[in-house]
Amino acid sequence: MKRQILFVCSGNSARSLIAEALLRNYGGEFFEVSSAGTDPTPVDVRAIKALQRFGIPIKGLYSKSLQEVADRDFDLVITLCDKSHNECVPAAGHGKLISWNFEDPASRHCFKPFYTTVLELSTRIKLFVLVYNKAAKAA
Repeated sequence: MKRQILFVCSGNSARSLIAEALLRNYGGEFFEVSSAGTDPTPVDVRAIKALQRFGIPIKGLYSKSLQEVADRDFDLVITLCDKSHNECVPAAGHGKLISWNFEDPASRHCFKPFYTTVLELSTRIKLFVLVYNKAAKAA
């Protein structure tokens, strides 16, 4: 049975969508992945372009609110910014809540901020999948 994972960010326009696409790509056989925003905004096309540049499938990605996924039970809710961590109160039936604080690529001051965010989240998610697989094999 696949573990249910929810990525939450304030806007669900970049970071959480990037994380959703990456975990589906790297761990889709182990995880059913969704994302949502505490105050959703339209998808930032720069996030989609960054994912496409790395060959990550983007099918089915769209910005949604926490209310759209409120009826689902998640094993793990991962917030991707302090704002969403402070605003996200997991519903009954949701498992653990953990926080990964990633800077918003839209306001980041670095070379190619959306590509940098994809790389950083990719590293974290690959490690997450590796740890999960080791724990699952040990169980």
